[in-house]
Amino acid sequence: MRRSNRESIQRMPENLPDIIPFRIDEKTFKQIYLLHWEKVYAVCYNNIREVEPAKGMVQEIFKSLWERKDELEINTSIERYLLRSAKFKVFEYIRNTKSRREHTEVALSNYCNSAHCTENEVMFNVLKNKVDNLVDTLPCQCRNVFKMSREQGLSNKEIASSLLISERAVEYHITRALNTLRTNLTEYIH
Repeated sequence: MRRSNRESIQRMPENLPDIIPFRIDEKTFKQIYLLHWEKVYAVCYNNIREVEPAKGMVQEIFKSLWERKDELEINTSIERYLLRSAKFKVFEYIRNTKSRREHTEVALSNYCNSAHCTENEVMFNVLKNKVDNLVDTLPCQCRNVFKMSREQGLSNKEIASSLLISERAVEYHITRALNTLRTNLTEYIH
């Protein structure tokens, strides 16, 4: 019979109060993660109902906790802090998703209101096919990074975290992809 994470870890040390001021070292970080990741994930998932973005949010929250462990001052319980962080991440995700959706809707409504809608649509489809074909010719990692950035709308940080590469590598791949597109689509660049 498999024990839950909560049962499999040792109790938090007595000298580790629920309300912090205490230092987060590797051992306490692991304990905090094992005790709270499921609750943090539940908050994220229950609000957006998407598995991968929810997992990414959990990863970002704990990554941020680890990176800021030396200067972080938490004046509430660690659980409350993490759950509040999850709510903020969800809000940020919803805000960004809504913003992208609204921008696309406005662009499409303006597009179809133009006098030459059919001609524009044909030109758009030709250009989109050329871009898709060029993107397909990119090296695998470069193509993945570009698609995650442009099609999924992920930030460089999210892409780096997802692909386990540096943010600098993400920037390099995006720059490389854009240069390839610019070079091969000169007829469309004014």
